Amino acid sequence: MLLPPKDRRMLRRRLVVSMLLLLAVLGIGGIAYSQLESADRGILPLDSSGTLEISGIHVDVGGEDAMSARYAGWKIAQRQGFKALWAKMHNAPISQAPNIPDSTLDDIVTSINVEREQIGPNRYIADLGVLFDRARAAAFLGVEGGEVRRSVPMLLIPVTVTAGTETSVELKNAWQRAWAQFRTSQSSIDYVRISGLGVDPMLVNAAQTERPGRGWWRNIIDLYGAADVLVAEVQLQRSYPGGPAKATFIAHHGPDNEVVGGFALTSQSGNVAALMAEGARRMDILFSNALAAGKLVRDSSLDLPAPPPLPVEEKPIETKPLNATNAFQIQIDSGGDVNVYNFGMAHLRTMGGITSATPQLINPTGTSYVLVNYAGSINQLAAALGGRGWAVSASGSVVKIKSASGKPPPLPPPPSATTPAQPAPAKTPAAAPAQPRGQGAGR
Repeated sequence: MLLPPKDRRMLRRRLVVSMLLLLAVLGIGGIAYSQLESADRGILPLDSSGTLEISGIHVDVGGEDAMSARYAGWKIAQRQGFKALWAKMHNAPISQAPNIPDSTLDDIVTSINVEREQIGPNRYIADLGVLFDRARAAAFLGVEGGEVRRSVPMLLIPVTVTAGTETSVELKNAWQRAWAQFRTSQSSIDYVRISGLGVDPMLVNAAQTERPGRGWWRNIIDLYGAADVLVAEVQLQRSYPGGPAKATFIAHHGPDNEVVGGFALTSQSGNVAALMAEGARRMDILFSNALAAGKLVRDSSLDLPAPPPLPVEEKPIETKPLNATNAFQIQIDSGGDVNVYNFGMAHLRTMGGITSATPQLINPTGTSYVLVNYAGSINQLAAALGGRGWAVSASGSVVKIKSASGKPPPLPPPPSATTPAQPAPAKTPAAAPAQPRGQGAGR
């Protein structure tokens, strides 16, 4: 079925608009993806947890040929490296370090790092670094695995300032590479180093170091498993491209960017990589000295605030009326005499203040249990029973009674009944004595 020309033009217009919107969405997504997944980003830190390193060992040795001289230089580097490591671990002069055979050194040395070398026909000149296996070298160093006391985990943010631009891990740079290759196993600072991959450039960048907001800082250090933050800043200046370089290094601590210390280094040859490596080593010394001096104290504002206190509902104090009764348990120890139980019940039923006495368990030859309601305290009840001749012991809500003499205490006599006095009989008047006959009143 053919559509009219007007409807066909509207359909084409809608398809064109839909395609343009789709291309715009794909373009925006591609730009965001390219910003996060750039190939010029990300340097993975070296894992140095299982090694111990000594660097900067200078050797100058000759030999029959170039390979023999080089091999002899590496042997010398191993011996000097072990002595330097022993002196560092024990904080003692290098002259006191023990000598161990080359066969043992070959077993505990993992690798030789060549920092700079010159190889001649029969001579070898080099600056070398020696890496020792921590577990194997521990027995010869005389320490438990070469462990050192370390700080809390510190998130390290390297910042480079050059040509008026601040950069952290947004792009690969020599300062980030120096910290990624820095071996932290012998440092007293427990560094948490970022690689710059994934979301690192968005969360940890040069701008973040200037933000004071504690909530965002808490989220960042918790995400990377740290407890505090260190900022290693370098300001790099060159006389001309490829020429001499001067770097000013500044160590910061905490979310407020407090300055810990700083120093300056210069490279006349323009070797920026070596300049940054030496700067990382010396800045680690700055951080370690500050930690030993007690300056790297975690800011208390990084802790989560305490939750607000829950509202406390004030309950009215319940007061018992003065004539309220309390329930107590009376334990009657009959001692094998049934009369003791009978007299005990009689006492309970006749005592003032007891409103009811209900037997719970009757054992005439043992211990019987009676529940009573008494208008008073347990001490008053015990005193009243003691006043009737019972041996009483009270604890909690239980009162134990037994006969103190082995016989049932007698019941108190009932109140005496007063009989009204009988009225005295009325006196009758005495009869007049009879007069003898013939005697009478005178006529």
